[in-house]
Amino acid sequence: MLAGAAVLAAGCATTPWTPPAPVKVRVVEHQQIPMRDGVKLSARMWLPETTTRAPAVLECVPYRKRDLYRAYDDLWGAQLAAAGIAFVRLDVRGSGESEGAISDEYSEAELGDCETVIAWLAQQDWCNGAVGMRGLSWGGINTLQVAARRPPALKAIMPMGSCDRRYTDDAHYIGGGLGRTNFQWGGLFKKVMAGPPDPALHGERWRDLWRKRLEATPPILATWLQHQREDAYWKRGSVFEAPGDINVPVYLVSGWSDTYATPSLRLFSALKSPAKVMIGPWGHTYPYTAAQGLDWAHEEVRWWRHWLMKEETGIMAEPRVRVFLPEATASEGGPIPGRWISGEQWPPRGKTRTWHLNASELGTAARTGPALVHRDTGIVGTTKPEWLDRLPIAQSHDDALSTVFDTATLTSPMEMAGEAELKLRIASDKPVAKVFVRLNDVRADGTSWPVTWAALNLTRRDGMSAPEALEPGKLYDVTIRLRSAAYVFRAGSKIRLAISEGFWPMLWPSPETPALTLPMGVSTLLLPVRAEHAEDKFPMVQTDGADPAPDYQPATPDATGRLVLSHVEPPAPYAVKAADIELSSSGEQAAEITAGDPLSARWRQVARSTWTRGDWACAVEASYELSSDATHFRIVETLKAGLDGDEIFARNSDVRVPRDLM
Repeated sequence: MLAGAAVLAAGCATTPWTPPAPVKVRVVEHQQIPMRDGVKLSARMWLPETTTRAPAVLECVPYRKRDLYRAYDDLWGAQLAAAGIAFVRLDVRGSGESEGAISDEYSEAELGDCETVIAWLAQQDWCNGAVGMRGLSWGGINTLQVAARRPPALKAIMPMGSCDRRYTDDAHYIGGGLGRTNFQWGGLFKKVMAGPPDPALHGERWRDLWRKRLEATPPILATWLQHQREDAYWKRGSVFEAPGDINVPVYLVSGWSDTYATPSLRLFSALKSPAKVMIGPWGHTYPYTAAQGLDWAHEEVRWWRHWLMKEETGIMAEPRVRVFLPEATASEGGPIPGRWISGEQWPPRGKTRTWHLNASELGTAARTGPALVHRDTGIVGTTKPEWLDRLPIAQSHDDALSTVFDTATLTSPMEMAGEAELKLRIASDKPVAKVFVRLNDVRADGTSWPVTWAALNLTRRDGMSAPEALEPGKLYDVTIRLRSAAYVFRAGSKIRLAISEGFWPMLWPSPETPALTLPMGVSTLLLPVRAEHAEDKFPMVQTDGADPAPDYQPATPDATGRLVLSHVEPPAPYAVKAADIELSSSGEQAAEITAGDPLSARWRQVARSTWTRGDWACAVEASYELSSDATHFRIVETLKAGLDGDEIFARNSDVRVPRDLM
């Protein structure tokens, strides 16, 4: 049961534990570490200058430690090392200054490399033999996968913004539907795979290293598109099927505006090893960089000194669960109002409130009536065009294009904490159909604000691995678990469930526009309601700051029904003085569709990066375009590289992939 936790006062810093006096730090700029196959990986290391041996914390990501991520690494490496904990930032094989090539996310080579590096660190004469692993996003996900392999020297981990299930929760297939973010991320990932090493460290051999990377960069979007069901390709590295393989202490961290909060909470509940979880009022970022962030150095140092140095810091005597309970969304601008709650389990103990989907209402009792038929007549989804991290905006535009069910006006506040569950009886007149559901807070002024959501490709109703076409007209009973949420519905609000078939541009449309039939009075919405506890109401404790109110407005089609969402990122050069290099990135994205014509959908993107020092100038450009007909996808990918203004590499891939009930 969740109870108060005043330990968060003044960030995470008000605890009985006193941090050690800071020590001097020595930085190693380019430490080469040999792998089993002879490839040498590159690390930057921040080593505490102490008379005793120190533990090491490893972060392994492909985001260029020498230039792109240098400022993050400098800040964090110095803080950990000053507290007596060595920090080691490794470039993934084939990225930054590490030799080799990247072929895919979280490859067997990458995970094996991490095991080798952990063993190497434990054997260094400055190390006490204990190693931890941490990271955000890629670095959090591979941390989980490495921990499941149980390298002996790995003693604790801290994955942030991570996931345990690659197919549904790592930007690829959202509820079994094809996600735009799969391609947005894939375009950026190709730039990562194809980026050049620095000649200042590698001398003339940098050209050969770069050429090998370029030649090895695959048409990764076609690869991902060829695996439209949750097969062995996606299950490799997904720890959700065997969370017990992780036997070290785990501290999971995410934010409510981060799509990875749900898998973090799910994994926490499944782990058998000592575990903690924190979900804060931020997005896909490190807690210390968030506008309403925390004094995270204090919290993380306590974690590592407890598990890697056997020091009693009190961190495991505190509640295992800490989540922020918002009283509104971020959309209104300013700090998110709410408070921190804590306890020992997720979801917290409480009760379940059940509402029935009756004609145009969420009722406390079932009322039968004529079946409701929904067919998308407009383009639903432009109030949340991104899967990851865009601040939510008012939902009224999409609500007007959806079928909605409202409760009566609440006479008292209701605190939701957990996963809402929709038990839906539904039929489609087409063999392929989706359902997208949004749970919204309708305020007294009539505006609708998002709380949580879920998507399901109904051909995956019995599982993501073996889809089956729908029998047109047949009623199916499906259960849809909405994304985890904590939220206070205020007195005077209504709770709204909004249902649509499509949600564009987040999801690729079904090949036809289905009509969905919902019998009235038989489907139910179950909300996890947290019991109120006076003792857990303590003041806000984040640092001052707030995300700006979003200026994004939902787009509408032109007179012909065509809608184009586009975004241009102009070049933004910035200097990395310590590496004597100037970086820049730019790009364009577009998503277009014509209302009523799902086969008109197009997603396009161009992403560019440049690296410049004096008369040395490298450039990489990756692009894609996705289209489809009723039976096949067509994915066109390009990769280009330039040196000193001349194109030195170009590759084009044009692939047709059958639609697998997608």
